[in-house]
Amino acid sequence: MSTTTGAFRAFALEPFPTITRGDDLSGVITDVLAAQATELQDGDVIVVASKVVSIAEGRFVDLAGVTPGPAALDLSARTGKPAEIVELILGESSDHFVAGERGPIIARHHIGYQLTSAGIDRAGPDGAWLLPKDPDASARALRDAITAFSGATVAVVIADSDGRADRRGATVISIGAAGIAPLRVTEHTEPDGKTKRQEETLTDLVAAAAGLILGQRGRGAPVAVLRGIAYEHSDEGVAAILHHAP
Repeated sequence: MSTTTGAFRAFALEPFPTITRGDDLSGVITDVLAAQATELQDGDVIVVASKVVSIAEGRFVDLAGVTPGPAALDLSARTGKPAEIVELILGESSDHFVAGERGPIIARHHIGYQLTSAGIDRAGPDGAWLLPKDPDASARALRDAITAFSGATVAVVIADSDGRADRRGATVISIGAAGIAPLRVTEHTEPDGKTKRQEETLTDLVAAAAGLILGQRGRGAPVAVLRGIAYEHSDEGVAAILHHAP
């Protein structure tokens, strides 16, 4: 397959029901596809907001059961973040730094990703959602179920909203993938005759494109389909391209 994309189409799966803990997310997605009479095509990429994956997988933490330690209390005082959330950030990460005088907290998650707040989302005043335990495995499970339902050879990308240490605001990145190579590699010859190799994080580009539909932190439509994206098939996942693999 050519890895050059000239144009693509993106659309949301909606209306989409509210996901609750323990729901069969792949079953919900296929139910919405059936209700919409939407037929997937070979090469479609289904992008799923990580928050609904976390909810379906029951990655909820009750803050009442979290006891902040001295490090969390100190970091909470510096950043203004609730101490219980900071304790979760420290527990989910191997190292961190504070961008700016009062944050955000940029942490390296135990699974290898560097994310704002270790990817932790608030769940109202009393709880929080952790990242999926293994986002690539979650993506593979969704891809397998959706492929079995549709008969189409599709890919799945799990997307998460994330801030940048050097600027305000959030963008969207990939944290899990199945059926799509995470890197797009190109080579060209320089005037001196040397070959230059360039790598682009294709799954991040796909996640960002879908982010226009998914909305901030998945609060828009939680699932989008991108059609017409050129990519190579692979199940190596996003973990394969991390500098600090777990």
